[in-house]
Order: sequence, then structure tokens, then C-alpha cells
Amino acid sequence: MTGAVFLALLLVGLPIGFVLMGTAVAYVYLTGNTTLYASFMQQLFAGLESYGLLAIPLFMLTGEVMNAGGLTRRLVAMASVLVGGLRGGLAYVNLLANVMMAAIMGSAVAQIAVMSRVMTPEMERRGYDRAFAAALTAAGGLLSPIIPPSMLFVIFGVLAQIAIGDLFIAGILPGLILAGAFLLVVAVMGFVHDFPRVARPARAEALRALAGGLPALAIPGVIIGGILLGWATPTESAALAVLAALVIGRFVHGELSLAALPRIFVETAIGAATVAFLIAAANVFGWVLLYEQVPQRVARWAGELTSDPFLFMLLVNAMLLVVGMVIDGIAAVIMVVPILLPIATGVFGIDPYHFGVVVCINLVLGLLTPPVGAGLYVAAGMARTSPTAVFRALLPFLGATLAVLVLLSWQPRLVTLLIGG
Repeated sequence: MTGAVFLALLLVGLPIGFVLMGTAVAYVYLTGNTTLYASFMQQLFAGLESYGLLAIPLFMLTGEVMNAGGLTRRLVAMASVLVGGLRGGLAYVNLLANVMMAAIMGSAVAQIAVMSRVMTPEMERRGYDRAFAAALTAAGGLLSPIIPPSMLFVIFGVLAQIAIGDLFIAGILPGLILAGAFLLVVAVMGFVHDFPRVARPARAEALRALAGGLPALAIPGVIIGGILLGWATPTESAALAVLAALVIGRFVHGELSLAALPRIFVETAIGAATVAFLIAAANVFGWVLLYEQVPQRVARWAGELTSDPFLFMLLVNAMLLVVGMVIDGIAAVIMVVPILLPIATGVFGIDPYHFGVVVCINLVLGLLTPPVGAGLYVAAGMARTSPTAVFRALLPFLGATLAVLVLLSWQPRLVTLLIGG
């Protein structure tokens, strides 16, 4: 009966946070365990009682300050100098700029929105199909939750009680592999469809673009360097990244207006509050699942199907692909981790960092697949084209992502290598 309530609320179109909260309330009422209401608010706030979650609004603020300070535009110009002269150069520029932005923003939807405003009109002006330009930009956004910093990694690390800094480092190599797979797709499509070349800029112009982009690259250096060297926690690195973005935007480029800061703070607060409510609601929902011993039931079912860790990972991938299509990635992580992580680590001996990276990549795919697909609709809206056309153009990139998922599931060393696993 509780499952029916969940599906009904989801189909009505309620935001996923209210769906999770409403389902938990319905469970308590339908089972007659009204004494659980006494713990309801405690469980709601318990989901937010983690120092690591402070990194989420700080990374969101970093992205907002970068956009207002002109850092995003300069990163695109820098990428254009590095790879713009190749066949289909602007497509490579799009991906390389997304890699750079992924090392700063941490949110796929935010990155897709920002890069769509910058890249999609320019690619269309240079002769690229509008739907392909939107699809490529959306695919590049998939890198944001994988290449550190990542909001999904922060949430997974809090839930799994593992070091978020190590999880960030574990995501570097898989993120680069995924970026390489996308570059290969663009290379093949460039020859098949004869993508246009872009004239290389003059030497003086190229040097100006490179010099203009270097200060922005200091921000991922602050984030990753602080963690690798042990000078700062992920949360402290996020705070330092905000400070670096403010200093660069205001004093180096001179484009960040102090009058814009109140608007930036309000937009960041709204976005962070939305994520916080979702985390709190999902924690209550997970509490209900644990009370009903759902993890134990799933563990027994998985143990009956296979004893091979790789086959278990393939089963998890298949299930999460379906989950990601209908539930937001953050909510899905909070829902599935308490159920599947104990099984993965306890029954099949899978490294938690390996499991976390694979789960997060898988659930990010849901941003680009109907019917929910927030990233798909953002990219289509920015390009003023239909989501169906963008989704068709996305298929080669989605196929490449699935291939990378299978590779990472098969070879855990590709995830754990940088953390000494």
C-alpha cells in the first residue's frame, strides 16, 4: 500500500522531496505505528547533521561567482586555443570547457545551464546542428558530478561514512575516462558528418586567451590541491574556492560587481535549501525502509541470484538506470545507498569508493533520459528545440557512458588506483 502511495504522488507530479516525505507519513499512518511520529522530526533533521554537507552550498556559490566574474567565458576561450583548430574544433572546445567547469561547479544541471548559454548558440552559428550542439553540451554536463568536486560524492560520502576527499580523488580517473570516451565519439562523428574546422587564432590573441584562463584554473587547483596535500577538508576547500572566485572576479578581471553579490547569495541560498530539503525528506524515507528491513530482503534476493561481484554490479547498474529515469539523482543516491551499500561491501566485498563512483555515474544518466531528465529539458530549452531531438542526438554519448560504466564495474582498480586501492 505504501508503494502505491509513492507511485501515486510521483505520477501526480509532486516534487520528489514532497513525494518522499508524503510516503513516509503515509507509511506511519497506514501501519498504525503512530508512535513513530514522535521521532519523525528528529529523523528529518538528522539527515542534515553532517559537517560535510556544508560543501554543497559553497560549491554552488563558487559556480555563481565564477559566472558573474567572467571566469566561465575565459575558460571557454582558453579551451578554444588548445583544441579549436581540429576538425570539429568547437565540439572539442565544448567538451574541454566542460571538463574545466566540472572541476569547479559540482552540479550537472547548473553546468548544463551555464554552458548551454555560452556554447549552443556559438556552435549553431558555426554550422552545427542545433540539437547536436545542445546534446553535446548536456553530455559534457555529465562530467560535473564525477570530476571533483561533486555534490553527489559529498552526499554519498556522508551516507557511507567514508572520506569525501578520497572519494573526490577516486573520481578523477573515471571522469577523465568518460571525457575521453566523449572525445572519441566527437572524433568519429566529426569525420562522418564532416564537422567544420575553426581557424586558429593569431599568436598574440592565443596568448591573451591562455593568460586570461589561467587565473580560473587556480580554483580547481585550490580544491584538489588542498585535499591532496592534506591542508584542507573538502568543505574548507570549497570555502577557499569561493574566496578565490571572489578575488579573481573582482580584482583580477574586474567584472564582479559588489551590487551583484546579494542576488548571487539569494540564488545560492534557494538552490542549497532545495537540496537540503530533499536530503532531509530522503533521510526520513530511508528510515522507513530500514524500519521495514528492506536492505535485508534485498540482500537475500541478491545472494540468491549471484555470488559474482561483477554480475552484482551489472544488476545494480540495470536497476539504477530505471531508478534514475524517474527519480532525481540526489534523492536516488539517498534512497539506494542505505539499501545497496551494506550488501555490496558486506556480501560481495566491493570497495565502497568503487561502488560510490559507479552508482553516481549511473544516476547522473537520469538527468538526460526521459521522463524526468532535468538536464535534457534544460539543454533543449536553452537551444529552443524539442527534447526528443536532443535525446536522439545524445544516444551516442549515452552509449559511451554505459560502456564506461561496464568497464568501471569490471575493473575496480580504475577507480581506486589514485587512493592506493
